[in-house]
Amino acid sequence: MQERVKVEKGERWEYMSMSHEEYNAGHMYEAAAVHYWATGKRNFLDIALKNADLFVKTFGDKPGQILAVPGHEIIETGLIKLYQITGKEDYLKLAKFYLDHRGDPNKKEQYGAYAQDHLPVTKQDEAVGHAVRAVYLYAGMTDIAAIYNDAAYRAAIDKIWHNMVEKKIYITGGIGARHDGEAFGDNYELPNLTAYNETCAAIGSVYWNNRLFNLTGDVKYTDVLERTMYNGLISGMSLKGTEFFYPNALESDGKYLFNRGACTRSAWFDCSCCPTNLIRFIPSIPGLIYAQQDNTLYVNLYMSNTAQVMLASQKVGISQQTAYPWDGAVKITVTPEKQGVFTLKLRVPGWARDEVMPGGLYHYTTSLKALPQLSINGKKQSLAINDGYYTINRTWKKGDVITLTFPMEVREVQASEKIAEDKGKLALERGPLVYTVEAADNTDMKAATINLQTKFTVKKMPTLLKGIYTIEGKTNGKIFTAIPYYTWSNRGVNEMKVWLPKSK
Repeated sequence: MQERVKVEKGERWEYMSMSHEEYNAGHMYEAAAVHYWATGKRNFLDIALKNADLFVKTFGDKPGQILAVPGHEIIETGLIKLYQITGKEDYLKLAKFYLDHRGDPNKKEQYGAYAQDHLPVTKQDEAVGHAVRAVYLYAGMTDIAAIYNDAAYRAAIDKIWHNMVEKKIYITGGIGARHDGEAFGDNYELPNLTAYNETCAAIGSVYWNNRLFNLTGDVKYTDVLERTMYNGLISGMSLKGTEFFYPNALESDGKYLFNRGACTRSAWFDCSCCPTNLIRFIPSIPGLIYAQQDNTLYVNLYMSNTAQVMLASQKVGISQQTAYPWDGAVKITVTPEKQGVFTLKLRVPGWARDEVMPGGLYHYTTSLKALPQLSINGKKQSLAINDGYYTINRTWKKGDVITLTFPMEVREVQASEKIAEDKGKLALERGPLVYTVEAADNTDMKAATINLQTKFTVKKMPTLLKGIYTIEGKTNGKIFTAIPYYTWSNRGVNEMKVWLPKSK
């Protein structure tokens, strides 16, 4: 057995299970990589590489090195980004070393399930422990599965993803049920008032699901990504951009201090990971809209933008004009460099395919009344939805216009009977947005009940909450108003609930 370096108390690298040296380094590597890709400048990158070289020298299973893994993951994905830029395999090998040596009691100190260090990563099949640490780990595992074509890693992340999406995720896409340990709970443990749903966990889930889509091309990962982004993620920031949620509850009584000592958003936290993570995430959204493989261009998200995408045969300009998520009409203009044949795959969101989320943890109480529509240059197309996409292979020319229309109906959602907290309740959605009822709009919160006979009216409110669409519901003669979940708690302390009691 190789001679191990023993780290004494007070020395560098002590207390790896809870310290954040590796976590901070990982964020620095990712920031340096983005700075380099955006600017072409190496000044920040060179600092990150110098630090990464220190980690390569310090950690490993060779004599004189420390055989330990990070307690808080994210350095793994940062190292892989540095490898992608430099081609230096030492960075990739260290990332895999950190992953391969988790859950190995014969070689190192164990941190337990809290830090996903209870089993070797290829033996894990359930989302456990600190939710932020977990999704950063799973993102790193997905990178390794992709780069090495590693079947064991791929099998593990598939099992973990299915467990999370089928048993441990909120309707908002939020993850992490428990304040204690900021952790995933047991299967179907999804309380509303005491939900944790850390903003950083939602961001990590988006990054993980995007990696899974890039690995597979499977629409289900983008469905989870979109739901999370529009609901349980962006709710973490106030409409002014100056106050934040650390946890994102699905219910508030106006008294329980769920947000680090407050029951509304706060200007800052002693641990500032959520505000700063939001600041790095929002500028990254454009990178989630499109994807490319050979001569196929994927349109995964709908928002007004212009982009240039390099396909195998040529560069293609593409632009969108849309008011999504408020309106389901999307105009896409295609501008190839030259007339030519290539494929466009246009995602039909899960909610427009009558699926709340993959796996069936939640379901709509009724089917869509209208189906999505697609036209090319004003001519309606009769295309089937295959694997969640409209797939169009044709000869494209400059100025070709695609028009998509997704039906924006108010939908009632029911949770699995296995989620005890949501029994006898329904939730409301419109398009990709989950709605909630807040006391600021409802003097009698008890009037907010719902059944299959509830009548809904959608109202455009351009001056309310920076411009939203509200849902007015009328049940048994009583009226309530619902707002998009992400906008709640922008008018002071309020009662709020996503899941509304069913009435007769």
